[in-house]
Parts: sequence; structure tokens; C-alpha cells
Amino acid sequence: MMQFTHAAVTAPPLYPNGHHGLGLGLFLDVGAPRARPWPAAGSLFPTLPPSSKISLGNLNSAGCMEQLLVHCANAIEANDATLTQQILWVLNNIAPADGDSNQRLTAAFLCALVARASRTGACKAVTAAVAAAVESAALHVHRFTAVELASFVDLTPWHRFGYMAANHAILEAVEGFSVVHVVDLSTTHCMQIPTLIDMLASRAEGPPILRLTVADVGCSGPPPALDMSYDELGAKLVNFARSRNVTMDFRMVPTSPADAFTSLVDQLRVQQLVSDGTEALILNCHMLLHTVPDETAGSVSLTQSVSLRTMLLKSIRTLDPTLVVVAEEDADFTAGDVVGRLRAAFNFLWIPYDAVDTFLPKGSEQRRWYEAEVGWKVENVLAQEGVDRVERQEDRARWGQRMRGAGFRAVAFGEEAAGEIRTMLNEHAAGWGMKREDDDLMLTWKGHNVVFASAWAPS
Repeated sequence: MMQFTHAAVTAPPLYPNGHHGLGLGLFLDVGAPRARPWPAAGSLFPTLPPSSKISLGNLNSAGCMEQLLVHCANAIEANDATLTQQILWVLNNIAPADGDSNQRLTAAFLCALVARASRTGACKAVTAAVAAAVESAALHVHRFTAVELASFVDLTPWHRFGYMAANHAILEAVEGFSVVHVVDLSTTHCMQIPTLIDMLASRAEGPPILRLTVADVGCSGPPPALDMSYDELGAKLVNFARSRNVTMDFRMVPTSPADAFTSLVDQLRVQQLVSDGTEALILNCHMLLHTVPDETAGSVSLTQSVSLRTMLLKSIRTLDPTLVVVAEEDADFTAGDVVGRLRAAFNFLWIPYDAVDTFLPKGSEQRRWYEAEVGWKVENVLAQEGVDRVERQEDRARWGQRMRGAGFRAVAFGEEAAGEIRTMLNEHAAGWGMKREDDDLMLTWKGHNVVFASAWAPS
């Protein structure tokens, strides 16, 4: 998922002994009294007596890093400043932000934990001392041009997989329809649509009239950020469609996942009232459904007994769409406690850090953008609560339960779609693969599930 707001922790100006962490210390002090305060400003790199130091060389495994992060999260939640300080020292020196993939992942989690402590007010003595280092670690938001974003998405199958699966399912579902209305619920600003236009333009029966409705979630959704308005983007898409002899109408609807896209659904319902019923209604949901609050978002409504996700899917069902396509990450970040989310995220988000080493060189600008997307996600999962925590992924099985419960049946992807996806994956690193899970398709990295694509029709 290409989200680019904050980087995983970048190095501050001072690095003790060549380490590129936040610079909070070099060793765990096992002999100091528990009441020991955080080092005073200007002395963030304490020199401890040799007898109180232990080597950190045996703590560099991913499992040890995960356990240290869990202990750090527990210490922050317990407002134990001394223990938090000691674990921060260790983590920063075994997890440099320019290290290997596990170290960079751990550095991003460390930055997110410090951000959580800063927001909750826990361990004030600790977080005040490192606030400047964390602030210097954040990258400025990169605002992509449409061309930049399209090229960037092509670097990895993370989005291309869902695009290709969805476009093939849509093309098959709209066969025989002269008007196709696509509602794009996506985080990637219509990057999927030009290929869909090309495919519709090549239909044997001739291209349909294409109506495109885009959900503009503004700042309530995850990055990437685009450096143009949706009006400008829509004009470019209309011109592109015209060049392919496709008549296209573009519409943007301001809406929010915080209320289950109510304004968008209401507008679609009104449009249906004046429709003659001859158009195919397609909902293309690409990496955005998970930003709708789930059952754990109690701050949304204290009296609400049904989750907003369930409400949204049932509302979509009342529109009687021709097809709903869902592409999401196969992960579960919905735990109510921060440690549960930390474990789930750590055991999933190693994948983009591991994969990036195969296709982008260290220090490249695009690599910084790529890892900034992951860093933003980590911080949102760990440091945010309530409606601000939009990274609430659920796994494939749970989304399937939701869709069937809302009155949909699964639609299998054809072999042509699967074959083209396999061909696309051959353009990327050898670690990427694809498999079928029931009627769905699953993108994998080194055998681990990454992103699933599923298609649904009213049952």
C-alpha cells in the first residue's frame, strides 16, 4: 500500500559511535537504580560504568526486537518512565534506521511508540527528552504528480495486483451494458482507471459510456497525497478517455470513512431514483474499506450496536450493484489493545521492508517515499485512537463473512485474470507469487499472504 506521509525513523544530527538511531544510548544499564532519571538535555548519550553494560549483539533477531517493542509498549502504558528509558536505549542501538530490513522496521515501530507516549502524556520525562529527535526524524509530506504516482505504483505489485484482478472482473461483469458506472473507493487517486478505460475501449461490442464517481475523503484518509485537485485529475481522465473513444463523465463526492461514506451512498441512492435501470453499477473498493471504523471504534457512537462497516456493506447492497470488488491487505490490526496491534503489525509489515531491498537502492528518493508509507501506517496503528486510527485492516476471511452477511455471493476470478497477474509478477522480484483462496486471489511474498482480491455480486 502506497502511503507516504512519514518515514520510518530518519537519523538525527548526532550519532554516537557511528550508530544511526535516534541516539538515545548504547547499552542497557542493568545495574542502575530504578529511580534513575532520563539524561538531562544535551547528554542523551550516557557513558555507563563497564560493569553495568551488556552486549547487545544477541538481541538483533526479529523475535528479540519484537519482544523489546512489546516490553516498551507495556512500560509506556504503565507509565513506567525508567523501564521505558532503558528499553529505548537498547532499541535505538540495535535498530538503526538505515540498517537491514528488520532494523528499519523496528526503528519505525520505536518512533511510533514514542509518538504514542507523547500523545497520551505517558512517561513525560522520557518523551520530552526525545521529542526533538523524533521530530527531526519525520519526512515532509511528498505530494505526487499524477505521473509520479502512476510510475511509483508500478514499482511493486502491492497495488497492481488488485488493479488487474478488479479490472478483469469488472470487464466480465459489464459485458452487454451500454452504460457503466464505476464508484472508485480507493486510496490511490484513480491510478487504476486508465487501464480500465483501455480495456473498455477494446470491447468487441464497442466501448460503453463510462460514468466515474470518486470518493474524496480529504485529510480523513491515508496517503499518498496528490498535488492536484480532483477537478484537475478528472479533466485529465476525461481527456484520456476521449483519446480512446470512450465517452466519460467524472464526478467527485466529498465523503468520509468516519461515517461509513454516508454522503456518497446517499447520493448514489438519489441517482438510482432517476436512473432507467440500464447501467451497470460497479463499486471498486481498493485499500479504503478498512478505514471505516470497526467494532472497536466505540468513540464513534456510544449507542451504536452495529459496526459502521456492516452498515456500509448493507447500504451498498440496497443499491443492487452489478459487482463489488474488494482488494485489501490480508492482516488484522483491529485489536483494542496496543500490544495486540503491535504484534499483528510487526508480523505483517516486515514484508514491505523486506521486499523493498529487492527493487530500490539504499538511499534512493523513491525508497524513502516507499518506507515513509509503511512508517505512516505503523504510527497510525500504534499512536492513534478513535476515528484518527484509520489503519484497521481485517483479514480475508473476516471480509468474506461481512460480505456474505450483507447479502453478497462470491464471484470467482477467471483464468485469464490469473494468467495476466502471473505475467505481471514475473516483471518483479522472484519473491512475489499468487495463489487462489476459494474464489479469491491472493498476492504473496515468499509464501506469506499480502493482499487479497475478491469479487461479489448480490445473492
